[in-house]
Amino acid sequence: MQGFSDPLSSPFARWTGFFYLGIAIAGGFSIAYVPSQIVVAGDATATVSNITSRTGLYHAGIAGDLVVMVFELFAVAMLYAMFRDVSRTLSLAAALARLSMVSVMSAMLFFHAGAELLAQSDSVMQSFTMEQRADVAGLFLEMHRAGVWIWQVFFTLHLVLLGSLVVKSGRFPAVLGYGLMLGASGYLLDSLYAFAFPETVWLGWLRAGLLAVVTVSEIGFALWLLIRAPGASAKLQRAVS
Repeated sequence: MQGFSDPLSSPFARWTGFFYLGIAIAGGFSIAYVPSQIVVAGDATATVSNITSRTGLYHAGIAGDLVVMVFELFAVAMLYAMFRDVSRTLSLAAALARLSMVSVMSAMLFFHAGAELLAQSDSVMQSFTMEQRADVAGLFLEMHRAGVWIWQVFFTLHLVLLGSLVVKSGRFPAVLGYGLMLGASGYLLDSLYAFAFPETVWLGWLRAGLLAVVTVSEIGFALWLLIRAPGASAKLQRAVS
């Protein structure tokens, strides 16, 4: 576990990049791919049928969510340790914002479990017809989707703070930090678009563009950590030793 002991070392940076990139891969599968294969918009009965017929994929999506949350805990702790020499207050605030996001994501799994119970088990809500059970399962999945709008607010704050720390540290290309700060608003706009302004076309295009910016910036940051593994400069090493 030597690679986890020194937050200013290259091995520490590589492990942080590994967890960050792992979050992107597992999250892309569980948050984007699986719902696209299971959820049929506006048709709860078809969605429940997909859960029943593609149980393995549905479970894989839940497993992917769990991988994301475990990796997130490591990422939260390691990013805080890596940037606390830059600003202890901002690094802590960034960690708390990301941890708040993970807490919301964890609670959202109950809705996935509830939807599967309604789809698979005859021992719950026995007085309801299959159509009524499907409607309730659809409600659970919509509440899960609403959870995304909530955690994205916390993630927006985290990325703005992380981007500023990246720039201030001088250990990474500044463009990555500015990309994180600029693109972070894409998550906030996505929540506003989905929750309050779904008919506003220009807002939809703007949030899509900003989400593209932040995605490239996050993956670039993760790869920089993993491949370049920037350690502290000798001057900084002496300052914190």
